[in-house]
Amino acid sequence: MTNHQPPSPCLGEARVLHDTRCELGEGPSWDAARGEFRWLDILGRQLHRHRLDDHEHQVIDLAQLTSFAAPLSDGDDLLVTEFGLMVMEHAHGGVSPWREVEASNDLTRSNDARLDRHGGLWFSTMGKAAQPQAGTLYRFHEGKVFILRRQISIPNAICFSADGRHAWFADTSTQQVMRWTLDDQGFPLREDGQPFDADTQPEQLSHPEVWADFSDDIGSPDGAVIDAEGFMWLALWGAGRIARLSPEGKEVGHIKVNASQPSCPAFGGPNLDVLLITTATEGLDNLDDGRLHGATFVLELKDILPGVRGQADEPLHIR
Repeated sequence: MTNHQPPSPCLGEARVLHDTRCELGEGPSWDAARGEFRWLDILGRQLHRHRLDDHEHQVIDLAQLTSFAAPLSDGDDLLVTEFGLMVMEHAHGGVSPWREVEASNDLTRSNDARLDRHGGLWFSTMGKAAQPQAGTLYRFHEGKVFILRRQISIPNAICFSADGRHAWFADTSTQQVMRWTLDDQGFPLREDGQPFDADTQPEQLSHPEVWADFSDDIGSPDGAVIDAEGFMWLALWGAGRIARLSPEGKEVGHIKVNASQPSCPAFGGPNLDVLLITTATEGLDNLDDGRLHGATFVLELKDILPGVRGQADEPLHIR
């Protein structure tokens, strides 16, 4: 039996930051150096940048399906795209290939991604039509790309504990959020106890544990982020809410979103206490139902949970 009532108290309702409707808003992040949120409309092939202080909003058209833009230490950006990792010059917007990943596979595109706590980047692919088990979970670390898991249908919820000892991810099609224990370099532990090396295959890694199960929920686990207290903020696609989960995986509260398909949250602002939420219109037949499907939302956490804030991400070093 599917639960149509959120199993937790409502902590507040997010407000609209920007009302442009994204077909598939995804990959939100905070660029502390520029004081701006950025997010992608994957299917619309656009990068959005929004400064919080003066609300200047910039939209950059992209040639590739792109799901994430990571700030680089030299001021440029690393794009996670359908062809792999690309570098975008911040000043002029020029995009150049950097590391090809599934570039010759016309069936897949990039999806969820997030910077880890060890100077790396986890990112993923999936079928453009969400073909079963067409996706892969990758990690970029110290100039190399490693495969962590194959045969994922809809990879999501990539996020990390503040101490770098755990990683979470989900295959949305399973309704479960998984947790991996990591080694001191940020790789999942191997089953045989040996250290991760360049020859390690995904089949040699330890099995992640089921950390949270939404099989009885109307929503499906999408993007997620961990706050500084160790609680997860998880977008539930189809449920119009962002769930806050305890370190034990129990939903203890939620944020209401006036859109049925929230896709991913991210912390930002000078004190990392502003929660940005992307949403999507993909697959919806009725966009005139009074809800703001595809808009981008924010919530000031200081107003509902004083002291709760996100983790600061360091710019990525690639050269």
